[in-house]
Amino acid sequence: MQQLIWRLVATKRAYQLQREFKEIDKLMSVLNNASRLQLATLTQKEFSAAAKSEFPHLYGTPPEQRYSAWGSGTTIGLSRARSDNLPVRLRGIALWLTVAYHETRGTTLPALDSVHRSLLRALRVLRESAPAATADSWFSSEQAA
Repeated sequence: MQQLIWRLVATKRAYQLQREFKEIDKLMSVLNNASRLQLATLTQKEFSAAAKSEFPHLYGTPPEQRYSAWGSGTTIGLSRARSDNLPVRLRGIALWLTVAYHETRGTTLPALDSVHRSLLRALRVLRESAPAATADSWFSSEQAA
């Protein structure tokens, strides 16, 4: 029974993340090359900071909310991504991508795995827009762990 409840919770979360990802992806698609390069750099920095965190999937979550089913990093990131201010929007997108990646990484649930694959495609596009020297180090801290 408990496993069924967790599957339902995970399916609801996957649906929410997929819906949010569509909005993030749309925001990323309208960026010009210079903004996309800035986003790639910010995302790399967010990945690096999250990798140093004890719980990367809770990166960006206030300490008092650490015991919830999932963190508030994606919520914070999405609200910033909706900003009219470009630097705030880029930071929000980078935060959302980072937290959603860590939240869906290594999942065994098909619904969350689908979200993770979508994230990987978006991150690949971003990584390809970054200079080659920096693009190679995106996941290096994670692979070392």
